[in-house]
Amino acid sequence: MSLRIALFGQAPFGRDTLVRLLDAGHQVVGVYAPPAGARPDPLAAEAEARGLRLIRHARFRSKGAAIPERVAEHRALGADLNVLAFVTVILPPEIVDAPRHASLCFHPSLLPRFRGGNALAWQILLGAKEAGVTVFRPDAGVDTGPIVVQKGPVPIADHDTAASLYFDKLYGLGLDAIVEAVAAVDAGSARPRPQDESQASHQGLVTDEVARLDFAKDAATLDRWIRGCDPQPGAWALRGGERIRLFDCRLATGASGGEPGTVLALEGGRAWIAARGGRLSVGRARGPQGAKQPAGEVLAAGDRLA
Repeated sequence: MSLRIALFGQAPFGRDTLVRLLDAGHQVVGVYAPPAGARPDPLAAEAEARGLRLIRHARFRSKGAAIPERVAEHRALGADLNVLAFVTVILPPEIVDAPRHASLCFHPSLLPRFRGGNALAWQILLGAKEAGVTVFRPDAGVDTGPIVVQKGPVPIADHDTAASLYFDKLYGLGLDAIVEAVAAVDAGSARPRPQDESQASHQGLVTDEVARLDFAKDAATLDRWIRGCDPQPGAWALRGGERIRLFDCRLATGASGGEPGTVLALEGGRAWIAARGGRLSVGRARGPQGAKQPAGEVLAAGDRLA
């Protein structure tokens, strides 16, 4: 058997989801990708290369209601199932619930913990020790629908960033989970189970306000903050009036050796920064202008971050 699937997604994860679903014998009747931007989207490029129906909309709702033309366009595809692979747009229920098997959605945490749009970052920021992935049936809430497949846990290492957690540990698990969930729906063996609301947590987006470093906090917290905001948006502090973003952090506990926020020394392109109860070794930094550079090219010994 096989399903007629409408795939919503973006980036390499969306592309690889498309490839895996096609390899599994499913028919992808429509591929929804973000509107064209400065960089080609890998999912859109793959769909075009395979001659698939490619649809690119920035919005599916207007003033809180579904856009009728978007709903009609989706209905005309005749999809049996929607697959949502890292979707950032809000889809109306008229699309989410339209196929006979409704929708499956990927989320990079072990739901019901870490609901929300920046789950990868918050798992690092809040010091979680384990992570995993979930494929669930979306409902009217935010990441609240019944679980179809979960995979994990996998350990979160002391040096993991949001990027390494995703690409090195959760990316492949996520693809496997989606393919497994779709196969279960196709076979009629899917048994969605409600989420345990007593274990639920929800975090908001990691904005620049969230990413602000506070050197009144201890070194371990600052280390998590830098790693959790790596690569985006980049944890930051001020050097004078300049916003400096820090990346690639390692923690050394013990005596700080100076006032918190002081750049103690440069070593091999890295900058050692004093913090309460330890020191931070930062490998990359970005000033108000330009790209990331070795921290030793952005910071100088004696600089004060606040």
